[in-house]
Amino acid sequence: MALTMSDVDRFEACRPRLEAIAYRLLGSASEAEDAVQETFLRWQDADVERIEVPEAWLTKVLTNLCLNQLASARARRETYVGQWLPEPLLAGDPMLGPADTAEQRESVSYAVLALLERLSPNERAVYVLREAFGYPHREIAGILDLTEAASQQIFHRAKKHVAEGRARTEIDRAAARRVVEEFLAAATSGRTEPLVRLLTEDAVAVGDGGGKVPARAKAFEGALAVAKFMRGLFKPSEAKRRFVGGSAEVYATTANGDPALVAVFDGRVIGVMCLEIGAEGIAGFRNQVNPDKLERASRRWAAADHGEPLLRAF
Repeated sequence: MALTMSDVDRFEACRPRLEAIAYRLLGSASEAEDAVQETFLRWQDADVERIEVPEAWLTKVLTNLCLNQLASARARRETYVGQWLPEPLLAGDPMLGPADTAEQRESVSYAVLALLERLSPNERAVYVLREAFGYPHREIAGILDLTEAASQQIFHRAKKHVAEGRARTEIDRAAARRVVEEFLAAATSGRTEPLVRLLTEDAVAVGDGGGKVPARAKAFEGALAVAKFMRGLFKPSEAKRRFVGGSAEVYATTANGDPALVAVFDGRVIGVMCLEIGAEGIAGFRNQVNPDKLERASRRWAAADHGEPLLRAF
């Protein structure tokens, strides 16, 4: 059946929420957009006049499309070159979704998205729908064809797994910028000691180059190892300038609600480094440099004014 303009409008009213759900489930903005578009095609083919609650119907279709996608994604990630990290979303991106509560903000943090990769598809779906969007277990059970009791059990198990791997402390934007500036000053000092003082003892640094940009396959672990890596990363060299094409500009911002550094060259985002702040210091760095996962960030960066960079690197 052909959709009326009213039917299209009903779908478009749900699109932002559908994209935010899909992004949390898949960790990829481009894949989330594809899943939402496929949901629209299913909506187009449905007898929409018989659908009593369009939002619930669309959420169920989308979630199950994402679950199928997650199953195939796991196989692809087994052959992925190096570490796999989610696609970062810069401050203000509507795909970040609701951010009214601490739980909603945390559910889209880069650290938590990385942790969600450890969950089964069903655990991930229950966690996202409950924690980030506040769906009652009765509705989640209907979406995933579970019992309500099973949904509750899965949620508690998923939340426990996420909590065990989490070190994040929520800070406001001004404090986040101060942390980033302090880190950048230490990283460019040429000395290891100032960096070590900013890090937790078990700090970790992970990079995702996707086989297209150099990134170490194994994470750096421990304050000293991470500090040495960061000192080398921010040390200028002719080889780095040749690889990038010149000197990159480095800005302080937030990505997925985390303090972040964004490296930009010729108007294009070439790297996003998210900092995970723990109670005792910086607990983690997740550095996305795979160009395939920075296209959306580049588009959004180009559409806004960001002031002067903190640093011209390399």
